[in-house]
Amino acid sequence: MDDENIYERIQDIFGNFPENFSILEEQIDIDLQMEYFEYSRNFKRNLSDNKIIAAKENLLDEKRSLASKKKLLVQLASLEEVEAYRAIEKYLKNPDSELKDWAVLAFQESRMLLQSKLLDEDQVFISTGLGGKGSRLRYFVVLINSYDKAFDNFQQKLIRAEFEFFLRKHDAELEEINFTGNYCTLLAIVPVKASIRDVFREAVTECNEYGDFISSNFIVTNVKTLSYEEISDFIRKQKESGNTPDE
Repeated sequence: MDDENIYERIQDIFGNFPENFSILEEQIDIDLQMEYFEYSRNFKRNLSDNKIIAAKENLLDEKRSLASKKKLLVQLASLEEVEAYRAIEKYLKNPDSELKDWAVLAFQESRMLLQSKLLDEDQVFISTGLGGKGSRLRYFVVLINSYDKAFDNFQQKLIRAEFEFFLRKHDAELEEINFTGNYCTLLAIVPVKASIRDVFREAVTECNEYGDFISSNFIVTNVKTLSYEEISDFIRKQKESGNTPDE
């Protein structure tokens, strides 16, 4: 696990943590996010604001190509106009399935642009592959059995109880927990300002008071959930390289 969390990184960039920030709540593939922001950043407008607004109904035209709608969503998201924001919002209620995530990103960009204009101050938008809720980000955690075997019933109950307790202590929440083979995977939402290292380490340390059965090296990511095969492959490669998952 990286020692530096998102809160610290934003502080490094801005000098302090901004009061106004928004978190992308939806879970959207990080590659698609990169594609959208790259497209948006390099977007060259060849139409006036009025012509873009006038074309907004094309989003609801089933005969229009997905490529043209994709472009129009980015065009509308570039405008500081409530009408453009409402057009994207309307499309999101019944989007083409292939463009749903793209439309979500356009909607977020449009909202941020309007907020910046109305409040006359820059807004910070935080997006990760796993999304979040309110002012909290979602993390996928993998705990590894120290003895390379499945967690028994007592250990499973203990892990669930301790993680629920320590997450609540940090105003975080355990959303999901699963046990597969010698791994325990968790989905948790944690406040942006919380120390990710401390939140999970405290729970692991407390569990290990009852037999030191969880490896002190565990995986934490906010990019995506990992399958059993991906976890095993990651750990195998770490061992082959002489490393272990960062703590």
